[in-house]
Amino acid sequence: MSRNYPKNIEIIPVSEPVTGIAKVPGSKSIGNRALVLAALGTDQGPCTLTGLLDSEDTRVMVDSLQRLGFEVLVDWEACSATLSRPKDSDFSRIIPAEKADLFVQNSGTTMRFVTAMCALGHGAYRLDGNARMRERPIADLLDALRGLGIEANGTQPNDYPPLEISSRGMPGGKVSMRANTSSQFLSGLLLSAPRSLSPLEITLEGTMVSEPYVEMTVRMLREWGYQIEKTNSYWHIPAPQKTQLSQYAIEPDASAASYFWAAAALTGGDITIPGLGFDSLQGDVQFVRALEQMGARINETPNGIRVQGKSLNGIEIDMNSISDTVMTLGVVACFAQGPTTIRNVGHIRHKETDRISALANELGKIGAHVTTTEEGLVITPPCPGQALHGARIHTYDDHRMAMSLSLAGLLIPGIVIEDPGCVRKTYPGFFEDLEKLRKA
Repeated sequence: MSRNYPKNIEIIPVSEPVTGIAKVPGSKSIGNRALVLAALGTDQGPCTLTGLLDSEDTRVMVDSLQRLGFEVLVDWEACSATLSRPKDSDFSRIIPAEKADLFVQNSGTTMRFVTAMCALGHGAYRLDGNARMRERPIADLLDALRGLGIEANGTQPNDYPPLEISSRGMPGGKVSMRANTSSQFLSGLLLSAPRSLSPLEITLEGTMVSEPYVEMTVRMLREWGYQIEKTNSYWHIPAPQKTQLSQYAIEPDASAASYFWAAAALTGGDITIPGLGFDSLQGDVQFVRALEQMGARINETPNGIRVQGKSLNGIEIDMNSISDTVMTLGVVACFAQGPTTIRNVGHIRHKETDRISALANELGKIGAHVTTTEEGLVITPPCPGQALHGARIHTYDDHRMAMSLSLAGLLIPGIVIEDPGCVRKTYPGFFEDLEKLRKA
């Protein structure tokens, strides 16, 4: 993963439409779920993962699992990992370690998923992260764990990290849970639920955000052989359950693919992402439907989903279910005819940065007019006679800000991305892959 990044990168505009096949690395969302599921099954035998993304988020998850006592042997060049547990560990315990001090940087999936994992343990665990992670909410998950009788507390007011978890195993039972801030709270509990001591019943309160990510979790649990039942806002997970899955292949990352599909739409190009179809585990493949609404042509080929750029128009769209691609669509909207209204994404204010405010600030720098609400934003391209222009783009230590805003540089001279190294979090090779595509 180690790459030497300059302080700034200037994106050079393309001279012709981008075309070809763009290969993207494995899904971070699937990979971190797979690492958890593989670890939780090691009492039944080792499991090998292929297609594993080499990124900061993945390495943070691997480090956390190792600190919890699991053996994780990773070949980063081969994008594979084998998980097992020490032969001298107590195989009657789901979590080998009785004590662990974990540092998760700004990895939301690691913090939320591992917090729930620790509730399966027999011991005391502490989880912390960087300054931004200490500002990201997790109280809804802690409330649910406390409802199951587990000691789970933040050491800051309002249950923000650092966290302290003390448990004698997850007992199961009935619990109510809010999931209108992050779907990762429910996903974290679901990933651990089959290994609890007795069946778990979850009643969901409020409207769930980013629902496709929960569907991803459920589909993966079933691929691992676990039973899980859902009726409306009620979930029933029989427990304890066991799995004997010994290998699992991780799909290419649909969120990463969104940048290259968007590049095709912006430049009038033609890009296919291999390994991704509409039956993907990842809801973000539906990003191409947003491009289709704007005027791009899309189709599923034997090689993967193909996007062909055409004349683009502004749209109104609810992006709650594909919220990681809001910033990508925001850049595309700057080059469309008419305004684009993005709705129902207020929860992205609690991501690596306040993504609504950050996107409005940076698109404003290049000449777009952006108005924001608590739940979304409206992006209007410049009036006739005016033009978008270059600018220095602040990235807020947010990988998706860096990758999304880079796309504007394919058409506008003078787009400079500050702190490009923040892409290490999920896609360390992004700028190299963008350059390959630009020169193809």
